This record gives sequence, structure tokens and C-alpha cells, in this order.
Amino acid sequence: MKSKFVLSLNALSQRLVRGNRALVLAAALGATAMVAAPATYAQGTKIGFVSTERILRDSKPAKAAQTKIEAEFKKRDDELQNLANRLRSEAQKFDKDAPVLSESERIKRQRQLADLDSDLQRKRREFQEDFNRRRNEEFSGIVEKADAAIKTIAEQQGYDLIIQDAVTVSPKVDITDQVMKALGG
Repeated sequence: MKSKFVLSLNALSQRLVRGNRALVLAAALGATAMVAAPATYAQGTKIGFVSTERILRDSKPAKAAQTKIEAEFKKRDDELQNLANRLRSEAQKFDKDAPVLSESERIKRQRQLADLDSDLQRKRREFQEDFNRRRNEEFSGIVEKADAAIKTIAEQQGYDLIIQDAVTVSPKVDITDQVMKALGG
């Protein structure tokens, strides 16, 4: 079960990264403009980098949110697993019994299996929608706190520009660890 949650959280992180590509491009264009500026300005520019993906995966608040969401959705996930197992066993029983069933009984059981499958698919969709909505609620709060921490660090340490999520970054400008520490770990 945990691997499903981890995969879902990783998918969220990837969507956030993709959503920030436009911001990264704009920031890169801004950084390019600063490089093209007079040397006196470019030499005094302090740039930092923060990995949102790492914060949403490795920070204490993110891990706590993940655990909380897993606990909230465990019962429903177990119910879905039980329903899937029931469908599987009913389908196996039908396959075994099919040669000896009358045509009307065979059609009746096929309909029952189709109804059970439709119910399972509907419940899975609802579960995924509820899970995504809840996860987004939890992680949006973490992102807000991270943004506040980034602004505080930028003000305290005199950063002119902090980029979130880039294609390649030098470790000397990465302040992700500082942000995670500000978030509590």
C-alpha cells in the first residue's frame, strides 16, 4: 500500500516541477538579463536555488503529511483491495463454472461481474480524486510555509534571486537544506 502513496506523492512532485518550468524559464531569462548588465551589477548579484521536489519528499512536514494521509485513506484502500479480490475470485469461479451453466445463468453472472467491476472502477476513481484533493490540501500548506522560509532566508542572507527547480544547479547555490531546516528538518 505504501508504494501507491509514494508513487502518488512522486507524481505530485513531478507535476509541481512541470508547473514551475515556466517560472524557471522566466527566472533564467531574468538571470541572463542580469549577466548582460554591467559587470558591477552582475558581480554583486547573489543567486540561490531551492528544490521543491526534495522539500515535498524529504522534509519533516512532508513526511508527516504523507503519514497522515496514508492513515486517513488506509481503510478505504483496504476496502478497495477487498473488492478487487472479491471480483477476482468471482471471475475465477465463473470461468470454472461457465461450461456447466445454462445460458441464462451465464448471462446473469456475467452481468453481476460487470456490475461489480463497474462499482470497483467507480470507487477507485472516487478514491483517487479524494486522495489527490486531500494531498493537494496538505502539500499546499507545506509549499506556503516553504515559500515564507525562502523569503526569510533571502532577506536575512541578502539573496537577489532564488530559483525553484532548475535543470542543472551548482551545489554552491543550493539552499534547499537551509529551507528544510527552517521547516523543522
